[in-house]
Amino acid sequence: MESLIKFVQDEFVTRKDLPVFGAGDTITVFYEIREGEKVRTQFFRGVVLQRRGTGSSETFTIRKMSGAIGVERIFPLNLPALQKIEINKKGKVRRARIFYFRGLTGKRARIKESRR
Repeated sequence: MESLIKFVQDEFVTRKDLPVFGAGDTITVFYEIREGEKVRTQFFRGVVLQRRGTGSSETFTIRKMSGAIGVERIFPLNLPALQKIEINKKGKVRRARIFYFRGLTGKRARIKESRR
């Protein structure tokens, strides 16, 4: 059963050339929003908290601060509305999922930038 799912994912799911990113990186995601007949591009810039899943079901979670309120959004990697992803900063973290980042405020909420 698992090999059948992998075959379908390899054959029928279109792959996008996305950059390599992980937890702690600050990225900007550009995606399409449809409002009736109008289509516009919107972006979401924030810190990647995690990447989860494999293959066509892989998702990533981004967190940004909107004023004093934290906003998180989960994007599937194979979202048809996803246009591009830009990496703004490469962060240096020691975990694959940085959920502790939600509780940090002020100077503690900074992530050290790693050299490329």
